[in-house]
Amino acid sequence: MKDTFALPVMLSKEDVTVMILSAKKQGGLTWEGIAADIGMSPVWTHSACMGMNAFPKDKAEALVALLGLPQEAVSVMVEPPTKVWEQAVPTDPCIYRLYEIVGVYGPTIKAIIEEKFGVGIMSAIDFDMQITRVENPKGDRVKLEMSGKFLGYNSW
Repeated sequence: MKDTFALPVMLSKEDVTVMILSAKKQGGLTWEGIAADIGMSPVWTHSACMGMNAFPKDKAEALVALLGLPQEAVSVMVEPPTKVWEQAVPTDPCIYRLYEIVGVYGPTIKAIIEEKFGVGIMSAIDFDMQITRVENPKGDRVKLEMSGKFLGYNSW
């Protein structure tokens, strides 16, 4: 009988995210290219790589192979996420502007959703998003398109 034993090294989602970001930077890769290589959208791919979505096993295996990550990363990438983020208003200008948009237009978006669909919410689970560049003579535009399933509130 041994007096000591080695504990297995267990990777966390944060560990895997650091590995992904490092491999992306070292390889000179883009999110568009990575997403195309694994057959997913760039928005979803980035979110999943940041630990905010669970990878289907085949996509996790494809990313691990593409980036040369350890095989142990697959089991971490397929785990359901715990979606937690900084709750303070961010100071990064791009992220802050998105908070500002929701702060200014959130009640308007809610009112128009209710007029068109009834009382309920837009799902962030059954959801997709596209980010595109639109050329404009006054300065190129960022186009955010979000599509989420309408979920009406139930009464019982």
